[in-house]
Amino acid sequence: MTTARRDTYTPETLLSVAVRVFNERGYDGTSMEHLSKAAGISKSSIYHHVTGKEELLRRAVSRAIDGLFGILEEPGAVRGRAVERVEYVTRRTVEVLIAELPYVTLLLRVRGNTATERWAMERRREFDHRVAELLGAAAAEGDLRSDVDIRLATRLLFGMINSLVEWYRPHPDQTEREQLAETVVHLAFDGLRKAR
Repeated sequence: MTTARRDTYTPETLLSVAVRVFNERGYDGTSMEHLSKAAGISKSSIYHHVTGKEELLRRAVSRAIDGLFGILEEPGAVRGRAVERVEYVTRRTVEVLIAELPYVTLLLRVRGNTATERWAMERRREFDHRVAELLGAAAAEGDLRSDVDIRLATRLLFGMINSLVEWYRPHPDQTEREQLAETVVHLAFDGLRKAR
């Protein structure tokens, strides 16, 4: 393996390599040696950019979390009926997952073994709670079934969305990505049953 020159690596490109290695080996199974080999640079060169692998983890999961929480501030998430807002948030969550697939994959795989992982898990729960509130508001407005437990519906909704990290492979066709987001929204809010 040829060693890359240090100036060819930026914090962003190093982060990209780290996320790939964390997803392949698991965060706990990744050492700084693994990261330096994957990046083709020395460990000291990595320390030139970050204090250690936990900082890389924090940056990676922050990127995913910031993308998700950013959705909640978009006009489509704050205006209109609750059902329209929750459909918008669902669609955009799929789009962010696709756009930031390696970062969201890592976020979904953290297990709480470090302070950063516990922080990330708490932020994920907060995001889920915000979406559950929207689902509850949509049910209260009479647009969603009121006989379904909102916490269960939230878990099932995110179970469907989060499963994408296991099987979705990026495709250059933007139409396919948009269609995937629309299909998730359709299945979640209209179901599979044909209209009578």
